[in-house]
Amino acid sequence: MQWLVWVAVISGCSVFMAAKQPEKKDIDLLKEGVTRTQLISEFGAPVISEYKDGKRVEIFKFVQGYSTGTKAGRAFLHGAANVATLGLWELVGTPTEITFNGDDMAFHVQYDENDVVDEVLIIKK
Repeated sequence: MQWLVWVAVISGCSVFMAAKQPEKKDIDLLKEGVTRTQLISEFGAPVISEYKDGKRVEIFKFVQGYSTGTKAGRAFLHGAANVATLGLWELVGTPTEITFNGDDMAFHVQYDENDVVDEVLIIKK
């Protein structure tokens, strides 16, 4: 009976972790002609914002996550595997979710005088 309590306690960790992975960002917005407001809306505040040679330059850093469908599918599969293996799946599922927790990304963005993107450089992708 104690093993049943143990299974109940540990099962669900990978399910929860899969559901809480970072959201997927629309990196197609990182191109010429997009406004600064649009970028901040999608990626949040830049980590650096300064002026160089009279132009605003910013660095955006974020974790590229997963779509809602992908996160839900992973959570469902972890849940089904937990049930099928009486919780033993957590020995595989939890480390898997720790490993696949999104990709760090960084972009250097330069704007024109109207705060419209005129150059994007990939720093980390």
